[in-house]
This record gives sequence, structure tokens and C-alpha cells, in this order.
Amino acid sequence: MATMRGPIDITDLNQPYWDALAEGRLTFQRCRKCENAWLPPRNECPRCLEADWAWQDAGGAARVVSWIVYHTAHDETFKDRVPYNVAIVELDEGPRMITNIVGVPNERIEPDAKVRFVPEQRGELTVACFAPA
Repeated sequence: MATMRGPIDITDLNQPYWDALAEGRLTFQRCRKCENAWLPPRNECPRCLEADWAWQDAGGAARVVSWIVYHTAHDETFKDRVPYNVAIVELDEGPRMITNIVGVPNERIEPDAKVRFVPEQRGELTVACFAPA
């Protein structure tokens, strides 16, 4: 059963991810066959297509891969946050994820910067953000 929270669609598949965030933990999926790790949640490994995987806790360390700063909100949910960044970070464990960089002005975000997981409450959801390490 899926539920919508703003632009977020909570499903049976990704519910454990959101539950872990609510507890202050960041999780990702890892394939039991080929050891590949990934985000966002999906039913099968994107590398070997096996459906044999488990949730794993991330250590919280990552690096900035890329980012963009939005000056216009393309969804009403974000209109009070403009300007805001949307970044791709790579966890030390391998998965890449879309997130926000917090604790630093948008113009000071740098490629390959070391960042750390910071859970942030946004309305009724806890989301995974990253701050300078």
C-alpha cells in the first residue's frame, strides 16, 4: 500500500528506509549474491538482477559528486526553501543518493567534499541530508 507525503511516495518496499531515517539511521540495500549496494530501494539488484538482498546501515560518511541550486520551486512543497540545493553524494559503502547539503552556503559546496549524514525533520518525515564532515 503506497502513501504520499508531499512529493514522496512511501511503499512497502521503501518503508524500511523511511523507518530507519525516523530512528536517525541511514540504510541502503546490498545484494547477497554479488555484494552490490544501491539506493533508492528496488526489488532486485541493479547489477545482477537477483531479488536476494538485505538492508544495511550506512556509516554516514560520503563525498559530494554533483549538485545544482534551484532558484525556482517546481513543486509547492519547496517554495519556502528557495534557493535550495539538490546534490548527489556517494556513500563510503558505494551507493549514490540524491540529497541536500546543509550547514554550508550553496555557493561554498565543492566537488569531492567530504560530508556526513545528518537526519533532518521535514514536516512529518525525517530525510537524509549531509553536512560538511
